[in-house]
Amino acid sequence: MKFSHTIKSFEELTNQELYQMLRLRSEVFVVEQNCPYLDLDNKDQKSFHLLYCVNDQLAGCTRLLPAGLSYDEIAIGRVVIDKTHRGSGLGVKIMEASIAGCQEKFGEGPIRISAQYHLSKFYQSVGFVEQGEVYDEDGIPHIEMLRI
Repeated sequence: MKFSHTIKSFEELTNQELYQMLRLRSEVFVVEQNCPYLDLDNKDQKSFHLLYCVNDQLAGCTRLLPAGLSYDEIAIGRVVIDKTHRGSGLGVKIMEASIAGCQEKFGEGPIRISAQYHLSKFYQSVGFVEQGEVYDEDGIPHIEMLRI
């Protein structure tokens, strides 16, 4: 298997990359999780996007947000992996690449995420610590987590 990733600003994404990224997010967050919500929140244009490919096919992606856009800290959001690649260790690779990408694009500093609560242990495995209480976001329990 061939693994590769790229990080691009919104303006640098090709039409195909943008379509594939938004389709994957919609497939997982809206259809698979049966959660009708507006994915397009006007933050994509101010963010960087990590596209992770396996054998030249999009397998997962994340959104890297500068400090002040969603939180006071730098943030990683819209973490999504195609269901055919879950359980393969790809999540750790994507998160490690996203953390490195945040540091490259925004500098050193804490990184905040809003994690689906059932994935808390996974995010702890890549250095995030739970912050505050569990809360409901679109019918799914979430918790904020911070990596210092």
